[in-house]
Amino acid sequence: MIRYALNSPIILASRSPRRNELLRQAGLNFSIIPSPVEEKAEPNPDSAAYVRLLAEEKARWVSMRHPESWIIGADTIVVIDGMVLEKPDSRHTAEAMLRLLSGKTHIVFTGYAIRNESLCRYFSDTVQTEVTFKPLSEMEIAWYASTSEPYDKAGAYAIQGLGTFLVQRIHGSYTCVVGLPVCEVMDVLIREKVIEMPTSPEWTLQDKKWTTN
Repeated sequence: MIRYALNSPIILASRSPRRNELLRQAGLNFSIIPSPVEEKAEPNPDSAAYVRLLAEEKARWVSMRHPESWIIGADTIVVIDGMVLEKPDSRHTAEAMLRLLSGKTHIVFTGYAIRNESLCRYFSDTVQTEVTFKPLSEMEIAWYASTSEPYDKAGAYAIQGLGTFLVQRIHGSYTCVVGLPVCEVMDVLIREKVIEMPTSPEWTLQDKKWTTN
């Protein structure tokens, strides 16, 4: 079985099922301790800095309580024409967001932070992806807003779910749009030797799992 060297556990500081699934798909073993840090929309924020700061705050909150662990925090927003679209709080808001996105290109920003308090190791950055929606009919908007999918998603859609039919094309990281830039996160974990690539080629797809020491 593929193993990764880990002197302390990995904790995902998010209750997001999408981030959980992305890391599981990458083969990581980790626990989940959601951070209570609130996502507060700010007028005309520097989008890249804004999501990175929120990711850092989420990771810091958990890290202070679990200093021996490697903490992963993240936050995602959708920006179109300088307007930040976070999670809709009603069907009316979801429909309004979908109308704004219809037939246009928007940017998804996901900030991520990785930290280990006891080792004084801190990393954070922002990844952005351009997403273009097809022109949506009022019927399509009404139908999608009637599902449960838009209401815990930045921008009121899930590219990995029913909302895949809304998307005409993307330019950049797909996992950034889902909620966590897995390539960049894994790069940090490998570079810091939190995880290690296997030294033996003798493994199968059934064995493809990063495990703790």
